[in-house]
Amino acid sequence: MIRSHREGENLARFSDFIAELKRRRVIRALLGWGILAFAVLQVYEPIMHGLHLPEWSLTLVVVALAAGFPVTVVLAWIFDMGPGGIERTAPAPEGMVTPARRVRVGMLLVALGLLVSAPGLAWYLARRPGPPPASSPGATPTPSVAVLPFANLSSDKEQEFFSDGISEEILNALAQVDGLHVAGRTSSFAFKGKNEDLAGIAQKLRVGSVLEGSVRKDGSRVRITAQLVDATNGFHVWSQTFDRELTGVFAIQDEIARAVVDALKVKLLPGRAPAVVDHRPRSTEAYEQYLLGRDYQRRAQTPRNGHLAAEAFRKALALDAGYAPAWVGLSWALSVLADDATTPEGVIEALRQSLAAAEKAIALDPGLADGYAQRAGLRQTLDWDFAGAEADIERALALGPSSARPNRGRGVILMSLGRAKEGIASLRKAADLDPLAGVSWVTLAQAHLVLGDIASARAALERGRELVPDGVFVWYFLGLTSLLEGQPAAALAAFERSPEESWRTTGVALAQHSLGNTTAAAEALDALTSRHANAFAYQIATVHAWRGERDLAFEWLERAYRQHDGGLVDLKFDPLLRSVRDDPRYAALLRKMNLPVD
Repeated sequence: MIRSHREGENLARFSDFIAELKRRRVIRALLGWGILAFAVLQVYEPIMHGLHLPEWSLTLVVVALAAGFPVTVVLAWIFDMGPGGIERTAPAPEGMVTPARRVRVGMLLVALGLLVSAPGLAWYLARRPGPPPASSPGATPTPSVAVLPFANLSSDKEQEFFSDGISEEILNALAQVDGLHVAGRTSSFAFKGKNEDLAGIAQKLRVGSVLEGSVRKDGSRVRITAQLVDATNGFHVWSQTFDRELTGVFAIQDEIARAVVDALKVKLLPGRAPAVVDHRPRSTEAYEQYLLGRDYQRRAQTPRNGHLAAEAFRKALALDAGYAPAWVGLSWALSVLADDATTPEGVIEALRQSLAAAEKAIALDPGLADGYAQRAGLRQTLDWDFAGAEADIERALALGPSSARPNRGRGVILMSLGRAKEGIASLRKAADLDPLAGVSWVTLAQAHLVLGDIASARAALERGRELVPDGVFVWYFLGLTSLLEGQPAAALAAFERSPEESWRTTGVALAQHSLGNTTAAAEALDALTSRHANAFAYQIATVHAWRGERDLAFEWLERAYRQHDGGLVDLKFDPLLRSVRDDPRYAALLRKMNLPVD
């Protein structure tokens, strides 16, 4: 009987405590803090990645938010929001105000706050990646290096592309070493001609070592000086000068790359060395033409640069038809020229030639990652072979895991298949590997838009805008982001800043329609249709879909399908097509393209 009486008293006290929690609106305060904490994390994490803030800063924010739960419980118990502002809550009933009871209640409140915060904190700690496993207590961290563009000291300034090529080939060789993190080429070359502190460069590229050097070419001889600097203390780890005949330039590249690996003294790479390329040009002249083509390839993706690059690559192949990298370069140039074709048949023919060049590169050198990455993109648009494209990109990743291009390609393929959440991981890795490449951030932003994460998309685009202020796609997607936010005036301002007329006109047609400017919208759409029907059939379709013109949208989508328009890889996730996804013609087009129908 005594035990039953005590149990009854405890139950009554618990009921009184729950009633008092409701009266003081503690539960409501906990829910409010939980919603606020979730919102803060959703905003802070993309900003952290965009600004390259340290990972521990996110952990600090999470712990602070978790600690806020018990504080919120206690403050909600003591204070309330009344008509006159924050007021002290009215006292509890007589039975709950004894000193001993106050202590117990205080302990219960803190325990309640900790209990509520525990699941979220445990989930966060479980999902965060831990440190890489060490083979021994004193194991070194994963080594990392950035290869800066070597300075051209030759009297002939036209030979600068040659010194850039030396740097790039060394970078590619180092990227083949398992366990060595190599900063992406775009990011490393962003510092060309800039007199920046090496420690600052290393911090921006998130590497521990920096390789720099110079190239002096004199007739048939070349002198290459290279030095490896420890970014943490500024000391020279290793330096060496190579005087060679130009006929042995590849041997020099391999020699320097191996020397760098040895200089790093990494325990994680015992006996490892860069892979030696099997297919090399037969002459220095072929190599120089290849480097010249690469120089045009690195510039703006315009028809003129495409023509110049194709000409240089063809000259290289005329001197050595077995040089696989030149075939990859030619494939890229032909794909650019496809957009400049004057007829739909011309577009397809250029893409067929581009695919044939990529196939030739793979046949000559099955170990060349760029060959598979190039073919992956062409397989999607020419044959709608997404399974083959995915296999190619996985092969490219196996051959070059530290390369941003295949990681970015994998993300795009996964998005095309409707797996945007999976694709984000690959796109983030591409941005980490090549943090100063604007294209990595723009593609990541596109994935965030697919998932409706506007804040993360804008953060990534702002980072891309900082890196490429005149970028075509940066301003287009900034405009698209504002358009999806319901801000057509801001969208129009962004679209109008795009330096490429075709993309600028596309954006203006979208924004003017949303602004209700019927005449201006029609004029922009007419201009887009009359000038760019061959290369922009897909974009024209998206404008009609945005205007609610379903029949015209599907008419242009069918034309894009016949022309093998590269934009169709966005079909499954493009937010501009949301209004037509319930149309049976949309599912039929997905099936024709070998894409999954949800």
